[in-house]
Amino acid sequence: MRYRMFTSESPAEGHPDKVCDAVSDAVLDAILARDPGARVACETCATTGMVLVMGEITANAEPDLAAIVRRTVLDIGYDSGEKGFDGAVCAVLTALDRQSPDISMGVSDSVERRGGTDDPLDAVGAGDQGMMFGYACRETPELMPAPIRFSQQISRRLSAVRKTGVLPFLYPDGKCQVTVTYGPEGPAFLNSVVVSAQHSAGTDIRTVREGILEEVVKKTLPARLITADTAFYINPTGRFVVGGPMGDSGLTGRKIIADTYGGYIQHGGGAFSGKDPTKVDRSASYMARYAAKNVVAAGLADRCEVSVAYAIGVARPLMLTVQTFGTGLADDETLSRLVAERFDFRPAAIIETLGLRAPIYRATASFGHFGDAGLPWERTDRADELADLFPAARR
Repeated sequence: MRYRMFTSESPAEGHPDKVCDAVSDAVLDAILARDPGARVACETCATTGMVLVMGEITANAEPDLAAIVRRTVLDIGYDSGEKGFDGAVCAVLTALDRQSPDISMGVSDSVERRGGTDDPLDAVGAGDQGMMFGYACRETPELMPAPIRFSQQISRRLSAVRKTGVLPFLYPDGKCQVTVTYGPEGPAFLNSVVVSAQHSAGTDIRTVREGILEEVVKKTLPARLITADTAFYINPTGRFVVGGPMGDSGLTGRKIIADTYGGYIQHGGGAFSGKDPTKVDRSASYMARYAAKNVVAAGLADRCEVSVAYAIGVARPLMLTVQTFGTGLADDETLSRLVAERFDFRPAAIIETLGLRAPIYRATASFGHFGDAGLPWERTDRADELADLFPAARR
């Protein structure tokens, strides 16, 4: 019997980089709520006592950026100097310009439209070149890889017990990491669990460790995967009081692996937060997840990775392939053709299919962009359609 291990991590809601992701997506949502057609590429950086919002925005809207920043930081939980950061009094700086006309030209007037097509879904060119990936597998009910899903659930639980007062000594910063040992049938047991959580200065480390183990770890992870040999490392340094932007500077887009599949599959390199849906780094990754999840939900494969590539200003993808790692009911070439026929990856079609002009992005910034059933790319509404094409589909 062969075993292998895989590890994924998830930063907590108050990790400096995730604070910046949250601010960038809060700005995006505020603009899209007023101007759904806006072009937004908003990045944020944070350090001791300061938040800087920067980037390129072209919109018929001028939201109060300082108010958005402060509200977001306070909502995360940074509301006093004792925690190392206070959204009510921190400096808020802005450095914004309009989107480059050279980029705008390619998005607004695609190569296909200049070539004479009258199909409205050909009108929007990709906002950048690059490759994007989407994935789904049967390891968890959400069709996500187990290591990243478990890590994200711990991060979400850390936030919940902090905000509800179950563990009132916790502060917003932290990180979680889970190592899963796989057997022939999938996840077999948990090899190790690491949780580092910021806490108040006056709290004994034993109280911190016992509280996190009992109220977070044991109430999150599947008991069937915890064994006598599972190692728990909770605040292993013994102290985590200085945290947030005071402990380490933050930047939008620095946690792209934790945002997606925890390193379990390939990643094109593009970040998501702060980008409007004409940026295919974001929207095509969502569409690839949507297609992969429906393939798996339909029973056409146990694992499915969808890969897509674009050229800036061109509506139609340059590449679209499916890989099922030997688990597909049909060969990968057949499934690639099926996905290309059934899922339209042109930017305008993606935006229309998934409703991406809506202000829905702040919800993605803290605990990963995939696995939350409330997000439109997590729907499995195409599964029956795909399964009907393969009578042998495992549902």
